[in-house]
Amino acid sequence: MPNVPECVITAYPDGPLLVRGAHRIVDVDGNEIEVTQPIVALCRCGHSGQKPWCDSTHKLTRFRDPANRRRRDSD
Repeated sequence: MPNVPECVITAYPDGPLLVRGAHRIVDVDGNEIEVTQPIVALCRCGHSGQKPWCDSTHKLTRFRDPANRRRRDSD
């Protein structure tokens, strides 16, 4: 198996998905989206003006991660 660089995706609480080591990102139609940084932040709130990238709009809209909400509700 060839040596493939590791890609790590971290879901920040109530924030973006931080992607470390992404070499290729494609949209739903398979079109490649240029990755110019070693770490990129992908929008999870759906309100970014620069989709798929995060522009911190989640802070203005008070986005809450549904998974975190379920955990808080079960406590």
